[in-house]
Amino acid sequence: MLTIWGRRTSSNVQALMWCVGELALEFQRHDAGHTFGLLDTDEFRKLNPNGTIPVIQDGPNPSLWETGPILRYLASMYGADDFWPRDPTRQAEVDKWAEWAKINVAMAFTVPVFWRVVRTPQTERDHQAIETAVTALENTLAIADAQLSENAFLCGSCLTLADIQLGHILYRYYDIDISRASLPNLRRYYEGLTDRTAYQTHVMINYDELRAN
Repeated sequence: MLTIWGRRTSSNVQALMWCVGELALEFQRHDAGHTFGLLDTDEFRKLNPNGTIPVIQDGPNPSLWETGPILRYLASMYGADDFWPRDPTRQAEVDKWAEWAKINVAMAFTVPVFWRVVRTPQTERDHQAIETAVTALENTLAIADAQLSENAFLCGSCLTLADIQLGHILYRYYDIDISRASLPNLRRYYEGLTDRTAYQTHVMINYDELRAN
């Protein structure tokens, strides 16, 4: 059984948990981070000296940290070939889009947009900075929109690890109070994700606890 450390409202934990849900893995999760604390304790630092979430331990194996490596481990251990191909060329194609989503989409959304809109008091929000950040984000999302014009998912007809890295961002992107560009293929893709039970359970989560007072 997997043991997981990380709060449900963490974006990185949501990516992990969605993957766990899609793979139908048994797990026990411990809240950690934000109001739950724990990250600075000696016990947690033995698991992850960086003091960040998520962290997993798979049975007696050593703990793993950093979302990307955790997801690749789970996909390699428990995922089917269509989720994480064993062929190196096909696997690299999935990994390419997964890394692209993590680096170019998640990093362009979480702090530049989400934090400025949700985690900043309304009276302190820099609306010009938000608009500029959303434009930059959507220039990147347009790449996914083009890819999705020919595919149901990022890498073809099946959900893969790449979709985990992109898709978990989209719930908050479509939920927060911003003006959004018309990206019809991305919207269709997102609406399809919202029909998945694991996505509903682990990604479509109320994040009011993160809102600025």
